[in-house]
Amino acid sequence: MSDTPALDVAGVSHRYGERLALDQVTFQVGSGEVFGLLGPNGGGKTTLFKLLGTLMPLQQGTVRVFGADLVAQQDAVRSAIGVTFQSPSLDAKLTVGENLKFQGYLYGLSGRTLQERIDQLTEALGIRDRLKEIAEKLSGGLKRRVEIAKSLLHHPRLLLLDEPSTGLDPGARHDLWKYLRSLRDTLGVTVLVTTHLMDEADRCHRLGILNHGRLIALGTPAELRAEVGGDCITIESDSPEALSAGLKETFGLDPQFVGGVLRIEQAEGHHLVRDIVAKFPDAVQTISLGRPTLEDVFIRQTGHRFWDEAPK
Repeated sequence: MSDTPALDVAGVSHRYGERLALDQVTFQVGSGEVFGLLGPNGGGKTTLFKLLGTLMPLQQGTVRVFGADLVAQQDAVRSAIGVTFQSPSLDAKLTVGENLKFQGYLYGLSGRTLQERIDQLTEALGIRDRLKEIAEKLSGGLKRRVEIAKSLLHHPRLLLLDEPSTGLDPGARHDLWKYLRSLRDTLGVTVLVTTHLMDEADRCHRLGILNHGRLIALGTPAELRAEVGGDCITIESDSPEALSAGLKETFGLDPQFVGGVLRIEQAEGHHLVRDIVAKFPDAVQTISLGRPTLEDVFIRQTGHRFWDEAPK
């Protein structure tokens, strides 16, 4: 793995008028990583994606792609990145092969070089036998593979994918992530993915969690879950305020009130579940115990659930 980061984002902020869409975002992506940007809609993922893809000018901060400055060396950055957008980008009336050839022409590729790259990528992505099929007749998963092949034709070192699983069924999503991993192993490509799906984020080597334009957590999925500090207990009650006060008085707990339920972090939480039910049998409607998830990480950092509005 190279010592130079594939992507170095430092102090990036971006405004749309008075609205601050990104607020001093800073992180690095190592060469060969599959890195995820996780966040709810409106968290800042799309804005950051457009900046990294050179689709919008950088307002504040610096971005380097394999050492090349995003502003001063934009041509070098564009040659180093491949971009797969959330919205479909195939010409539906052309064949898979025609879509790939026209993409290659845009990058100055032609002849044997272009054909060899098409052969290599379609073999790696499992679509070699689809070259003569019309794009609109492909399944969602196959279309996404063709779009990824398009973005890799010019041999970029960094692949940017914006919500790549949009519209895919669970099986197609599983296959897509298998191919993304293989890109790193077979072609040495670094991958950055934006997503709002927890299970996808769990497949990344490392991730950053964005909320209202701020990077609120950064690390491997295991490291982030470990920060929660124990099991997660959730309790539904007809009188949550009274139960919360009772839990504080009896056990010294300070539950969070999140999404209409009480939430507690506790090591070896099964013992506490037993004690709560024994002490407050009439106040507890339901009680559940689980290992920390990435949503628990989000709740710990923000005080609200992934899809809830932050408290005013």
